[in-house]
Amino acid sequence: MLGAVAFVTYKEWAAYRSHMLLSLFVGPVFFLVQRFIWTAVYQGQDGIAGFSLSEMIRYYGVTTIIYYLTMDFADWNLQMHIRTGSFLTFMLRPLHHRFFAFSQKVGHRVLGFLVEFVPIWIIFAVVFDMVLLPVHAGWALLSLFLGFLMMFYLNYSVGIIAFWMVRTDGIRSLIAFFRDVLAGVFLPLTFFPSPVQKLLFFLPFQFTTYVPARVFLGSYELAGMKLEIPVIIAIQAAAVCIMWCIGQGLWLLGVKRYTGVGV
Repeated sequence: MLGAVAFVTYKEWAAYRSHMLLSLFVGPVFFLVQRFIWTAVYQGQDGIAGFSLSEMIRYYGVTTIIYYLTMDFADWNLQMHIRTGSFLTFMLRPLHHRFFAFSQKVGHRVLGFLVEFVPIWIIFAVVFDMVLLPVHAGWALLSLFLGFLMMFYLNYSVGIIAFWMVRTDGIRSLIAFFRDVLAGVFLPLTFFPSPVQKLLFFLPFQFTTYVPARVFLGSYELAGMKLEIPVIIAIQAAAVCIMWCIGQGLWLLGVKRYTGVGV
């Protein structure tokens, strides 16, 4: 069933793949801006917050391509179905909507891998002379998969808010912004004050981007802790399981409120 839904989603989005081509401009431009900024910041300094200049630039390259692998729209999709009342059709199906939504994400990201990830990886290699290869390929792939799951479970849980609210656009945008900030998309988490880093270690956001990026680069550090790659991946896996449980709890509470004609 996963393969069938993923394939249909792939074919559907392939018809509108031109929408994804904007990423071929946005991603490299974002990276280039970060490269200019950090080159200026590092003038006369060998390292900042545990990163050398080359490591910092590589970090932003890695986080950029990770986005193309983990990007997710489950929150928008779920709230749209709940708000319009079309969610009722999923309640009558033998297939759980979360599994259906996950299958859609798989198909969407397979297309994203071909249309966005591969071209951007080539652009980084040819234009920026930066070949992005993981230090430990096996661990990096596992961490990316767990980050893929965490992003989905986080966003799906946010989408469940629509069971209680008529419009969720504002709160979803706000949560998405803080998610990216606290996931290390805009700034490595080691730049936050030490007390904040300790809090971030126990929040789910780092496991979507920061952890996969650090595993990709071959080392992990946060809140003064330097953990071995297998250890942080084990923690990431546990965090994904906890997030699934939280989402399941929200789901059970939310469906009790569903009226079949929107909220």
